[in-house]
Amino acid sequence: MNAAPGRPTRANTPGATERPAPGPGDRPSTSAHEGPSLTIDVRGLTKRFGARTVVDDLSIQVRRGEICGFLGPNGSGKTTTIRMLCGLLEPDAGEGTCLGHDIRRESRQIKLRVGYMTQRFGLYDDLSIEENLDFVARAYGMPDRRGVVDATLERLGLSARRTQLAGTLSGGWKQRLALAACMLHEPDLLLLDEPTAGVDPKARRDFWQQIHALAAEGLTVLVSTHYMDEAERCHRLAYISYGKLLAAGTAAEVVAQADLATWALSGDDLARASALLQQDPRWMVVAFGTTLHVSAEKGGVDLQAWLAAQAPGARWTVSAIDTSLEDVFISLTQHATDNFQ
Repeated sequence: MNAAPGRPTRANTPGATERPAPGPGDRPSTSAHEGPSLTIDVRGLTKRFGARTVVDDLSIQVRRGEICGFLGPNGSGKTTTIRMLCGLLEPDAGEGTCLGHDIRRESRQIKLRVGYMTQRFGLYDDLSIEENLDFVARAYGMPDRRGVVDATLERLGLSARRTQLAGTLSGGWKQRLALAACMLHEPDLLLLDEPTAGVDPKARRDFWQQIHALAAEGLTVLVSTHYMDEAERCHRLAYISYGKLLAAGTAAEVVAQADLATWALSGDDLARASALLQQDPRWMVVAFGTTLHVSAEKGGVDLQAWLAAQAPGARWTVSAIDTSLEDVFISLTQHATDNFQ
């Protein structure tokens, strides 16, 4: 993805000066409802489907211009939360604001200022890149939509492929087209639901370069992801599992909050070592190539001493290592209570 030449504004986007004025309450002129810098500020957010609580008393704050990584296993409630924030779902409990608007009473105003990129490609396979963007511009009722589409094609490096059918694009190019469609109306908040699933590492890297360029211009981004290298690219993180927020903060803060000690275990017959460790619930064991990463609460049992007692004479090497985000998130998931029932 090409580097962004600058986020379009009403002053430099063709036709944007002709955009109809927002209706009453569509776009507050001050941030009186959201505090000095919070784009998202919700408390006690809860959503139930039947007897199952999918999002349970969740509170989250995201500052303007911040990239917040929203992490958690499949089925943890991330997509449901995102849909409540942008006004597509009404919460059963909770309150707060998004872009200064009440999430319950002003969902229409929120929708006008949000770009939402769903998990699955949602544009038309039998239309070209240009035709898809023109369709989206029509849906928004944008004046001089041809000029806006041309500027977006150029900005996101899509001009050379403008006539290519969307259904023939690779995963990375579909991702770029979907982002272009989200940005046509110049949103103030970008909600990205696992946007890089199924794309190659270079496309993921280019995508994140684009996101950071947009955030530097003041766009707020909430992005759900399963990739730990992407999590580390975010300014702040929020980890949700089975509907509950388990950790929040910068990557360093989340690791520190976990208060885990971690070791690398190497040697012969690691399958035996893993089986022994998994019999004791104090240990969290994950295979990493030719080693095992073993974590436990700090101040608990020492791994070297425990192995010596359980398997005298075993030839395993234990080395203390830094706890990674992946170690923390696996630990959080393993200790969370499943809400399926």
